[in-house]
Amino acid sequence: QPNHVTCCRIEICRLSHCFKTKPFAMELYRNDPFQENVEISNQGVDLRINVLCGVGILSTPYAIKQGGWLGLVILVVFALLAWYTGVLLRRCLDSKEGLQTYPDIGHAAFGTTGRIAISIILYVELYACCIEYLILESDNLSKLFPNVHLSIGGLTINSHVFFAILTTLVVMPTTWLRDLTCLSYISAGGVVASILVVICLCWIGVVDHVGFENKGTALNLPGIPIAIGLYGYCYSGHGVFPNIYSSLKNRNQFPSILFTCIGFSTILFTAAAVMGYKMFGEATESQFTLNLPENLVVSKIAVWATVANPITKITYALTITPLAMSLEELLPRSQQKYSNIILLRSALVVSTLIIALSVPFFALVMALIGSLFAMLVTYILPCACFLAILKAKATWYQVHKYF
Repeated sequence: QPNHVTCCRIEICRLSHCFKTKPFAMELYRNDPFQENVEISNQGVDLRINVLCGVGILSTPYAIKQGGWLGLVILVVFALLAWYTGVLLRRCLDSKEGLQTYPDIGHAAFGTTGRIAISIILYVELYACCIEYLILESDNLSKLFPNVHLSIGGLTINSHVFFAILTTLVVMPTTWLRDLTCLSYISAGGVVASILVVICLCWIGVVDHVGFENKGTALNLPGIPIAIGLYGYCYSGHGVFPNIYSSLKNRNQFPSILFTCIGFSTILFTAAAVMGYKMFGEATESQFTLNLPENLVVSKIAVWATVANPITKITYALTITPLAMSLEELLPRSQQKYSNIILLRSALVVSTLIIALSVPFFALVMALIGSLFAMLVTYILPCACFLAILKAKATWYQVHKYF
């Protein structure tokens, strides 16, 4: 029986590594170093939850602050649409033999242009998520150790910059590995960390008597666009769903598995959003962990769980690897040595650090990813591909619902 978590993380690495670029031509790339024929048991619902329950949960209270209580309707609507578009992706995969990944669907729908366009969208989304992870780690570690600084000559590096650099140095060696299977065994902690953060938030509100006294506003129209982006980010796992579906033993159970996964994740998102905003009100930060009282042990547990979440899920390495692989194909074959690959990947990691330090705004970066890339990958492209591939079999309601 293959390790469920290993299988899922391998599939994540495969999600967008689908073409390579040569100096004078773009051609389809079908040879994938992560192309093992693995199967995921239908019992592994936790794997899909692991894909969805990421750092987005931290900003759900801030989303209520931006959009008001009625903004939670957007979260529920996005959840239902995410399930529906996931089912549409399944129908696209079943329409033709050999379709396994999201770019495969794009190729079936719009030819080579569709494959390349979807691949680029996925690559940019992956790169933006890596920037987000560095901002997350820097913010929370500087909360744990606010007085840490480093002086080099006349230059003083504050805690935010110091921990961003430190996190980069920690994750950089993991990006040098060509096979991430050895790291995948620790990724099961991702779901546990997400649940633990919500439990700690509830504990602080009930047991430590921080209370749930803030009422807030019913609707804040100026903040709705940011709230939409934040809620959209919560359901940005569709890039992986085709790979997971292709590896299922019993594919007929995919809709129910997906519904369970999205439903459980939505419960966690809603619980964190309601409790966080009721506790902190208009003082809610972009990550609710930054609002937790510093003197409480439970607060430190929550912050450490937040810091550990991307690390236990080896999120950074898994996210940057497909992009790194595609860039490696730009190198001449004579230059595709391991030392050059290390330099290329290190430069890629450093570039995410530079941008993270230049734009250290967690909520705004998340809202940008959610409103631009997540909307495309999760909601727009599945519908467009479905209609392009199966328009003859689509119902009148399905066609006119989107056009």
